[in-house]
Amino acid sequence: MSDQQNTILGLKLPTDPRWVNLAEMSLQDILTDHAYCEQKAASNCISLIQRYPQHQRLVDELAPIVTEEWGHFRMVLSELNKRKLSLGKQRKDLYVNELMTNMQKGGHPDDRLLDQLLIFALIEARSCERFRLMSEELEDEYLRNFYRKFMISEAGHYRLFLDLAKTYLPHEKVKKRWKEWLLIEKEILENMEIRGDRMH
Repeated sequence: MSDQQNTILGLKLPTDPRWVNLAEMSLQDILTDHAYCEQKAASNCISLIQRYPQHQRLVDELAPIVTEEWGHFRMVLSELNKRKLSLGKQRKDLYVNELMTNMQKGGHPDDRLLDQLLIFALIEARSCERFRLMSEELEDEYLRNFYRKFMISEAGHYRLFLDLAKTYLPHEKVKKRWKEWLLIEKEILENMEIRGDRMH
């Protein structure tokens, strides 16, 4: 991924280029993990709507994202079926779990909302970055185009979660906490094993 694209997304550490080669060698596993990531993204949006129904823009913006993410799950499932591969078992998402352990405990409910929105922005940004790698580096031309569509979608979701944070919290507070999260995410990735059977 280019330095410019990293700057746009804000990410502090590019994915190790070996990851996409490992992912290509573990196609069933990476498609399975991708499918569950899309399913969890839909569930996360539903949870935010349930938790913050008083935030009208959040509800209105995330409702169609639920449908979109579930559609993505079906697209990946269809790709598995087309290749005569089965949907494997869901695995623990160590990357997301590590992010969640860094959420602020206690404090004002707005701080929790901020962290949730920024975590989801980070997940979308990292997914976008990895989809870009796949769209450029996979040998299978169909899959390169397949993942380019996902890359574009995730970039929009990343911006939406940041915009929602700025809708409900002071911009300076969002900016400060976002910088902290970028450093947290960098440290998490630096300490994680490179695995081709995981999207993150």
